[in-house]
Amino acid sequence: MDVVIKPGTNNKTGSWRTERPVVDNSTCVKCRTCETFCPDGAITVDESGAHINYDFCKGCGICANVCPVKAIKMVEEK
Repeated sequence: MDVVIKPGTNNKTGSWRTERPVVDNSTCVKCRTCETFCPDGAITVDESGAHINYDFCKGCGICANVCPVKAIKMVEEK
């Protein structure tokens, strides 16, 4: 039997985080590197910058590590 995971409220995983990425869109160069490397598909980039869907972001920090201009910082989840 194949298991199919569908997007929706039943699959939200953001509550697992201990840290969250925060984007400074005044620094973001919209290169889409964070969007490409996000293992959860929680980041989208448009003309205004990068946007993180915290319902699905697990706080792994990959986006902050790959950002070439350091526009993403990890902060403690409160």
